[in-house]
Amino acid sequence: MTDQTPLSGTPPVPARRESYLGAGTTVASWLFTTDHKRVAILYAVTLTVFFFIGGAAATLMRIELLTPAGDLVSADGYNKLFTLHGVIMVWFFLVPVIPSTFGNFILPMAVGASDVAFPRLNLLSWYLTLGGGIVALAALLIGGVDTGWTFYTPYSTLYSNSYVSLAAAGVFIAGFGTNATGINMIVTVHVLRARGLRWMRLPLFVWSIYATSIIIVLATPALAVALLMVVADRVFGLAIFDPAQGGDPIIFQHVFWFYSHPAVYIMILPGMGVVTEIITCFARRRVFGYEAMVFAILGIAIFSFFVWGHHMFVSGQSAWASLVFSILSFVIAVPSAIKVFNWSATLYGGYITFEASMLYALGFLGLFTLGGLTGLFVASIPIDVHVHDTYFVVAHFHYIMVGAMVTAFFGGLHYWWPKVTGRHYSEAWARLAAILMFVGFNFTFFPQFILGYLGMPRRYHSYPPEYQIWNILSSAGAVILAAAYLIPLVYMGLSLRYGRRAGHNPWRATGLEWATQSPPPRENFTVPPVVDTDPYSYHAATAEPMHRDSTPGRRPPPGDDSGGPR
Repeated sequence: MTDQTPLSGTPPVPARRESYLGAGTTVASWLFTTDHKRVAILYAVTLTVFFFIGGAAATLMRIELLTPAGDLVSADGYNKLFTLHGVIMVWFFLVPVIPSTFGNFILPMAVGASDVAFPRLNLLSWYLTLGGGIVALAALLIGGVDTGWTFYTPYSTLYSNSYVSLAAAGVFIAGFGTNATGINMIVTVHVLRARGLRWMRLPLFVWSIYATSIIIVLATPALAVALLMVVADRVFGLAIFDPAQGGDPIIFQHVFWFYSHPAVYIMILPGMGVVTEIITCFARRRVFGYEAMVFAILGIAIFSFFVWGHHMFVSGQSAWASLVFSILSFVIAVPSAIKVFNWSATLYGGYITFEASMLYALGFLGLFTLGGLTGLFVASIPIDVHVHDTYFVVAHFHYIMVGAMVTAFFGGLHYWWPKVTGRHYSEAWARLAAILMFVGFNFTFFPQFILGYLGMPRRYHSYPPEYQIWNILSSAGAVILAAAYLIPLVYMGLSLRYGRRAGHNPWRATGLEWATQSPPPRENFTVPPVVDTDPYSYHAATAEPMHRDSTPGRRPPPGDDSGGPR
């Protein structure tokens, strides 16, 4: 699988060309680029800034919750703090991060294309995301928003005196950027695939981005409509959600969650694709049940539109509607379970090595499984009534959206870092960070399951003293988790200058992105690649295990770092 030969066999090393990093070094060359790889870097820098802003708000919240009395910030200040955290982390990190970074950088190369289908639209999507983030952040900082990231009516339309309209406008603008990325990914997969790269030869990472993009394009307009109605109510007094004038505040919940539950899979599906690429590479084994994995991805995308009502079991919807949504919520767990079983079966009998990216992938398996199992609890109506609006829901949400998804993102970052930068990082420090992230996350959020079961409501800045021990444990875990997030900034930053140069394919992985140089040239491939075999062309029964010397920091065996799958 190279730019000159079919996928089968071990190809020669491609001739080295100037990388995308050398194609202009001025600020203007970056701000006006149409290269999908540079746009991905712009996204990565922007979203990292938003991530640490949202993380700083979470840190202040955990400091406040160390003691039962609200002695750090006022009740109103705490409302604005968790709104800042939620709005920034959900809309400006979790939703766009993998499609806009790895999707932009890796997907065109993974399908054998020289760029995305619409390069100018790709750059515009970044400007829209950046502009929306600035607008929302301005609203959150100049006076704050106290509605929570869900903007629930009628409080957001009738009673809140904070900058709700400005924050909603920021999310609305960013939605256009996310939509543009989704359109680009769909068209790129449809029309720019390499010769011979049929649908059932696509890497599962490509399938995950493709399914995610379909959800984005179909669901994002619902969010836009919900936010427009909130602003219309506040600015023009249309009374859409005012019960006193014939409005219905529950309408907002239906429209909002029709987008926002599929948005859960916008966040997690790309992470599933990333983890699949890592597991099959470092187990040196073909993905178990490739076709089942494809249909599981598509099944999740389809069923995600039919389960929004399980967020509304206590909102007054009919008992029959709640029953239907409960059953459908259990049904959507089936394709997710298929993926977990298939990942486990891929590992079984493989030649497993524990590079940092593999540690992140294994951490993802544990966190996603626990988050998914607790999702079955809140899909059950009687249990959900008991734990609704408690820290049990906070823990469940974070196990999926932060624990699993962010862990998958870090796994992909380490996996593709040699391809993106042409440098290796410190493997020892990376493994430490991966372990700290898993330990720190569980230390932070598992006590919150207990808090929620005991009845502690979320979004309160003070609480009864009997809950303090669990909050202390949670805040202590947050310190470990913060270290796990910060350490990679150091060793990856240092690797850009001091890291050992990476070969074209240091992991001996399959995939077209590994069949070009590291970092890639502007055009990705010198001539269009050709594919004539199925994906993941190694198996434990025939493939050699990863040689010890092929890990970063050691010289790889001859030919193993030269640019093609084995």
